[in-house]
Amino acid sequence: MVSGSSWPLLVAIVGPTAAGKTALSLELAERLGGEIVSADSRQIYRGMDIGSAKATPAEQARAPHHLLDLVDPDQVLTLAEYQRLAYRAIADIHGRGRVPLLVGGSGQHVAAILEGWRIPEVAPQPALRAALAADAAAAGAEALHARLAALDPAAASRIDHRNVRRVIRALEVCLVTGRPISELQRKEPPAYRIVRIGVTRPRPVLYERIDRRVDRMVEAGLVDEVRRLADAGYGWDLPALTGLGYRQIGLYLRGEKTLAEAVALVKQATRRFVQQQYNWFPLDDPAIRWLDPDYVTTEEALAWMDG
Repeated sequence: MVSGSSWPLLVAIVGPTAAGKTALSLELAERLGGEIVSADSRQIYRGMDIGSAKATPAEQARAPHHLLDLVDPDQVLTLAEYQRLAYRAIADIHGRGRVPLLVGGSGQHVAAILEGWRIPEVAPQPALRAALAADAAAAGAEALHARLAALDPAAASRIDHRNVRRVIRALEVCLVTGRPISELQRKEPPAYRIVRIGVTRPRPVLYERIDRRVDRMVEAGLVDEVRRLADAGYGWDLPALTGLGYRQIGLYLRGEKTLAEAVALVKQATRRFVQQQYNWFPLDDPAIRWLDPDYVTTEEALAWMDG
């Protein structure tokens, strides 16, 4: 199946939420003799299965999965740590003569692996982060983003002002090292033969799939999952619990929204998140071979592994 290069194959399956990445990755893993390496920033957390759309036990039985359930919701796994773990998992899979499939919609995590980011080794600074978060709360996210733009225009141009956590991280690195994070984030592409497959759907179809997916999550016990996390003492302000789905269900559990309102907010927020994902994975990116699973067969996708 692998030809045209002496470098080992890495298949990256990317694209927006609910497009069908999981189904395609499982089919390709079974056909290629592959193992799946998660590139999802939320599936690293233990106890967050339904809301993160983590592979079910049945799905994990179809192909080995890596980088799931790495830390508790109140623990931090930096991008640098994730990158090291991912490269180690990929090397182990290659060492077994199998094919790694990097699968997920977290653009930063995918890019860190495929582009070989050299990530600044700056330990989290809790006091500084708290101060910056307080500034954002007082003056607004746009004001904090403007501060980053003054220190590191390149980084600011890549970070949405609404993603306060990433803005704070970029400022943290700048303030601790005295150098822009964009300057420190050099790239050294890894020695893989990378095949990038993007899974997409027409936007109305994707939105319908998102709505059905959120409904299935609620039916599967999303509310109970979030309640268990809160009852276990995990604070609502933790990054894990401010993520998509968990934040909105938290509003319901705290009596701030009805369940119907919270579910509607999850669907709305997921649609907005899709646009952010397309910013990371543009449809006109010549490096990505895009497919709609309704029109492109697994056999056709397999053919892309050759050459």
